[in-house]
Amino acid sequence: MGTSRLFHIFVILGSAFMILLIIIYWDDVGTSHLYLHTPVSPGPKTPHLPPQQKPQTSRTPSFLSDIDAFVNQFLEPGTGEPTDPAPADASNQSEKAEERYVPRREWKIHLTPVAPELVERQEQRRRLLREMCANDSVVFPGKNRSFDDIPNKELDHLIVDDRHGIIYCYVPKVACSNWKRIMIVLSERMLQDGVPQRDPLAIPTDLVHNSSMHFTFNKFWKRYSKFARHLMKVKLKKYTKFLFVRDPFVRLISAYRNKFEQRNEDFYRRFAQVMLRRYANQPTPPASADEALAVGVHPLFSHFVQYLLDPQTEKDMPFNEHWRQVYRLCHPCQIQYDFVGHLETVEEDAEQLLRQLRVDNVVEFPASQRNLTASSWETDWFSTVPLEARRELYKLYEPDFRLFGYERPESILNE
Repeated sequence: MGTSRLFHIFVILGSAFMILLIIIYWDDVGTSHLYLHTPVSPGPKTPHLPPQQKPQTSRTPSFLSDIDAFVNQFLEPGTGEPTDPAPADASNQSEKAEERYVPRREWKIHLTPVAPELVERQEQRRRLLREMCANDSVVFPGKNRSFDDIPNKELDHLIVDDRHGIIYCYVPKVACSNWKRIMIVLSERMLQDGVPQRDPLAIPTDLVHNSSMHFTFNKFWKRYSKFARHLMKVKLKKYTKFLFVRDPFVRLISAYRNKFEQRNEDFYRRFAQVMLRRYANQPTPPASADEALAVGVHPLFSHFVQYLLDPQTEKDMPFNEHWRQVYRLCHPCQIQYDFVGHLETVEEDAEQLLRQLRVDNVVEFPASQRNLTASSWETDWFSTVPLEARRELYKLYEPDFRLFGYERPESILNE
């Protein structure tokens, strides 16, 4: 009997010690709620449901139940139900804004299916990505590395929305401002009169590109420490991942027009002055963008192409995100995207995507302002660029052409 009682005492003490360890462990890395649903910056807080009191016969079943719930949040986030259940005693909730219940999303009931041709177009784009990534004739740096081999900083374009289970890889000069607005609206981090802002165009431009408004993979290390890479993989597996692309050469023209033909002090000092010194025979270019604009000085498009092709450029620093290749921004051979949108079909693609995400009754993609750089302008823009430079530039961006189904611009490359 003495031995039996001593054994039971050790079991009880051991269970208590394990529970203490798991509490300390959760305090250190964050609770399961923190892993999947905590907003990255201050915003509307959704209260926890009042804990239900359940009779417990022993500590062991409770401990195992908690562990199961913790693991299941990684393996099966969300219930799959069309709406989130509201608290049973919502009428008795405090009137404080931070304690009011805010539904995570309102799912829309669709009476008609998505057009078969749109479904097939998406399947073709995804299939092409898979084929090109497996095709040995398409070669580019980093193609065959694993996801774990991608440096953390190179994951900074992957914006995560835990509220709706979405990951968006933004590509500058491909409607990324409006898609960032959509992500802010869905995150409910901006309030208008105490309720989440629903109009994407009402979000100020300075906030759209403010890094504090977006929770990216690059920020996982600061929040999750050694668990960051594991959680990235879990969310990549479970969340809907999308990106938007456009014709690579047209994207370059758009970047040039926006950054070097308009006043932009930062880009003038960081890039334009370099181009003027190296390629425009101006050893002492104007000191500021205003001075340059006043005398009509700016790098030509041909200078911009020279800058991109110059080996010294990447020795000094990596390509700026506005002209960095999409395969370097979004890693399409390591990340299996669920939706590949094209700027050339942005209205149809945006409607289809928001519907697929079941948030199209929460937010609408802003209507295009129709001041986009047209692909028909390519011949005019490249007329001042030597033929050999055009061909070298195509080699530099060929992976993007082939990965995303854009035709080789024969009229530019074969005079």
